[in-house]
Amino acid sequence: MKKVIALLIALLPAFALANTAGVHLEDMKPDLHDQASLQRGAKNFANYCMGCHSLKFARYNRVARDLGIPEKMMEENLIFNGAKIGSLMEIAMRPVDSKKWFGATPPDLTLVARVRGEDWLYTYLKSFYADASRPWGVNNTVFKDVGMPHVLADLQGQQVKGCAPVTVGFDPLTGRDLKEEECDVLYVEKAGALDAKAYDKFVYDTVNYLVYMGEPVAMERQTIGWFVLLFLALMFVPVYYLNREFWRDIH
Repeated sequence: MKKVIALLIALLPAFALANTAGVHLEDMKPDLHDQASLQRGAKNFANYCMGCHSLKFARYNRVARDLGIPEKMMEENLIFNGAKIGSLMEIAMRPVDSKKWFGATPPDLTLVARVRGEDWLYTYLKSFYADASRPWGVNNTVFKDVGMPHVLADLQGQQVKGCAPVTVGFDPLTGRDLKEEECDVLYVEKAGALDAKAYDKFVYDTVNYLVYMGEPVAMERQTIGWFVLLFLALMFVPVYYLNREFWRDIH
């Protein structure tokens, strides 16, 4: 039984990517040493995601410590369900209610970055578009027929799928971009509170935070790794000369 479970866990990334066949995923390079980005991501997630999605394998005080957030500030600004600072990051909404309202219980997102990958998450949060045939009025190019509303629509604006001019090159004679009309592309029809650059930054910070949540020890592990490499480099010199001295009389 344990072997079966281990095999299923190993295959999770393959299942996760099955829905993205033929979809171009944007490149997102997380930076777990950018504490400001992680703090903004924690705020973004608390304000826009945590009403429905829990992070139940993490604790508030561990996140506060890792991200350099004072516990008092964490309690006042990032805990909305009356939980204690040492509690797991669960939500107040009951699974039975969420299943009735949404048709399925919104998943816990503690490990979503490890299962889906940061590129998938980054592209997914930028790929909602208006679709009147769907219950929430939106669809997603990365996750077709997803049963989730576009909670960031007020920030990104209303995105539609259709034909739009796309830059294909640059004309040095006129100093203008060369454009061609391309169909089946996403473009913002109605602007939101953020422009495209600011929204990309918002999504980056949120995904960066979820990457951290998937493996909080990664930052510590990377730091320890550098110390181990430094130790091995320093030990190489005495070990080299000791080895040479040991074999000198034998040769």
